[in-house]
Amino acid sequence: MKRHLILLVSVFLAACTVKPETMTPVLEPTVGGPIWPLPPEIARYGYAGTLIGERDFLVPKENTSTSKNLLAWVVGIVFGDPKYLELKRPVSGMVDAAGRVLVVDAGHKAVLVFDMAAQKLLTWHQAAKGLSFTTPVAICDDGAGGFLVTDSELGEVFRLNGAGTPIGRFGRGILKRPTGIARNDRDGRIYVTDTVAHDLKVFDAQGTLIDTLGGRGNEPGMFNTPTHLAFSGGALYVADTLNFRIQVFDAFDDAKLSFGKIGANVGNMTRPKGVAVAQDGRIYAVESYFDHLLIFNDKGQLLLPIGGTGQGPGQFYLPSGVWTHGDKVYVADMFNGRIVVFKELTGSE
Repeated sequence: MKRHLILLVSVFLAACTVKPETMTPVLEPTVGGPIWPLPPEIARYGYAGTLIGERDFLVPKENTSTSKNLLAWVVGIVFGDPKYLELKRPVSGMVDAAGRVLVVDAGHKAVLVFDMAAQKLLTWHQAAKGLSFTTPVAICDDGAGGFLVTDSELGEVFRLNGAGTPIGRFGRGILKRPTGIARNDRDGRIYVTDTVAHDLKVFDAQGTLIDTLGGRGNEPGMFNTPTHLAFSGGALYVADTLNFRIQVFDAFDDAKLSFGKIGANVGNMTRPKGVAVAQDGRIYAVESYFDHLLIFNDKGQLLLPIGGTGQGPGQFYLPSGVWTHGDKVYVADMFNGRIVVFKELTGSE
């Protein structure tokens, strides 16, 4: 009995002193990996991988030494397998200047931060002092090294600094159900979709309401349950979800382009959600009802669909947000609990 006790203590001490080896996730296509479209057409996108949680930063066991694998096995038998933090319901996200992938996760009621340089996953739960996020939806940069996060249930926009510490809030009593958010870095204006009000609220850099755009309707410049937003090249892109379209507004907040319609064909929009724009102007829209990522040129003409319902590479289950960084495209695959990453291999034409 005494011998077994000594063994258990020894294993416990070893478990406490031996830490898992970490690595930076490699988000790049592999030779022979999934591509879109299929041959004989020219490949335009490659599957670069997924992000699911803390385990993305751990070296696979087959790459560690036999002794460490044996220790991990013994520790697992005695104490049980460790619990790793994983995504639950990722809704949207962004990549910041430091290369961190920030994911708004409604299941965790938090922003989860994949810190690639530090090789760890952080969790930001606090919306304000003494207040946690309830239903966070979207995030964008604040132009000062921090972030702006919408919370639809709390009805406000919350400011976080670069370390995730709450530093401000605005929109209380003005916003009914804020969802999407985007910032114009040319003038600092902040655009927020107020989904149940069917409009866009425009705030200055300090969070003061300066304008309201739209209202319920299907005419150009009007909305029906708008959700996600993106800003690029001086233009604002709006997922006008229950009008089954994407609307694009110019620098004067005038509607200049609208594309999409309801239907059962691939390329139609039954529930458009996330929207993003690449460096070359191609437009990405998440069609959540049919589980597709739709890629359009800057005129709103369909170039390529990627998707279908499932868990395999390039498949989705109720996807939500999409964002770009460099030549990478990130999709919040909400009910699969992951971020799917693609790499652009060619230009839009």
